[in-house]
Amino acid sequence: MKVDKNKEFIPALGYNWLTSFYDKAIKFTMPEKEFRNKLIDYLSPGNDEQILEFGFGTGQNLILASERNINAHYVGLDIDPKVKYIAQEKLTKRQINVKLDLYDGTVFPYADNTFDKVFSSLVFHQLDKETKISCLNEINRVLKPKGELIVGDWGKPKSKAMRILFYIVQILDGFKTTSDNVKGLMPDYIVNTGFYNVQELSYINTKIGSYCYYKGYKSYSKQNQTK
Repeated sequence: MKVDKNKEFIPALGYNWLTSFYDKAIKFTMPEKEFRNKLIDYLSPGNDEQILEFGFGTGQNLILASERNINAHYVGLDIDPKVKYIAQEKLTKRQINVKLDLYDGTVFPYADNTFDKVFSSLVFHQLDKETKISCLNEINRVLKPKGELIVGDWGKPKSKAMRILFYIVQILDGFKTTSDNVKGLMPDYIVNTGFYNVQELSYINTKIGSYCYYKGYKSYSKQNQTK
């Protein structure tokens, strides 16, 4: 992901040559069934809802969401053409019709107030502070008033052991982009980009850190925002 065309995005696992191993790495380091199912539980896709996944990766979350409710309308957005190819193959194999879009890391290719819900998993820790805020502003723009944002990502470690283990992620994805997550700043960034009732819903301790779930709602107006 990037803010401008002069910045290179950080691919899955930090390096392009590791992208093809991403699914295996997730299975090894995280309780995949548990953390993905809980993400979709919080998303709770409804009939006819317009739902965007920001950073669809290899497509696993979109597959699970589609299986949970085929009557919702899903769109995926990412910056990496390599993961789009992997995700599209998976979706096609399962005969799941989801539109996958690529963008340049700046403006989302959607009109204002398009989506009922936006969700994202393991994306924001790969973005520096400026890009985190830029992407949250774009998510706010494309959400309908009172639309929901659900984020699953690395958060403030829940123990000393989790903090030590998270150095593995920081070595792969960079200390600059992950430091805000370690400090537990994601809820503040979500609030400061126009969301209200922002909360950390729960977390799962994994082999490489504390994976946290955050939720917030787009305000009708600036007056409705609470911090």
